[in-house]
Amino acid sequence: MSEPVLSHVPRRDASGVPRHVAIIMDGNGRWAKARGLPRVAGHREGAKAVRRTIQAAIDHGVQYLTLFAFSSENWQRPADEVADLTFLMKHYLRNELAELHEKGVKLLVIGERERFGDTLSKELDAAERKTANNAKLTLVMAISYGGRAEIVAAARRAMLAGMAPEELTEQSFSGFLSTSGLPDPDLLIRTSGEQRVSNFLLWQIAYAEILFTSGLWPDFGGAEFAAALENYASRERRFGARPV
Repeated sequence: MSEPVLSHVPRRDASGVPRHVAIIMDGNGRWAKARGLPRVAGHREGAKAVRRTIQAAIDHGVQYLTLFAFSSENWQRPADEVADLTFLMKHYLRNELAELHEKGVKLLVIGERERFGDTLSKELDAAERKTANNAKLTLVMAISYGGRAEIVAAARRAMLAGMAPEELTEQSFSGFLSTSGLPDPDLLIRTSGEQRVSNFLLWQIAYAEILFTSGLWPDFGGAEFAAALENYASRERRFGARPV
């Protein structure tokens, strides 16, 4: 059997800009350790990198930006670090929401937000409602998130919806994921030099271009984001087929 010829699948958007960028923000702890600082200092600097990256995504015309802010495995970290991360999320939300709204950013949260308690969970709900009609950039924050758990939860929802086995397709199953209605990521970036996806968007990144960078997350900004987009634009996306 001959291979399919890639004649109908575009290499990328005509602009060369990915529609959806996902980022595993890694290296806060190592950044702090290299400077003799507590880990929380790295997380604070990481929050500044989030701000720079959101602006860079807007500037380059990226429509969707998904950030891996807190994994389901992060609950295994020391209690004081989890408390610091939770505090920083609250602080960031309360101090940045007005500016995000002004810039036209729509906030979506995926993951088990309820694990952070009623206060933060309700604030996240309110932030989503406040920004629901914004269209400049959709910012997806993955907190207490794990890709395997998401797939299992989607399977449960499909069964509870009474979907018959013969009705279940990749397209229909995607509708039960927490990212339902969002395009799959075109580009996945991971900072810090680690080369693994760490249970992040396992279903959604099936055909994403992946870029591992050596820099630590607190040092990430506009220049690094632009370099990642340039790298993406040089690639040929085949989606399992081969070029003409």
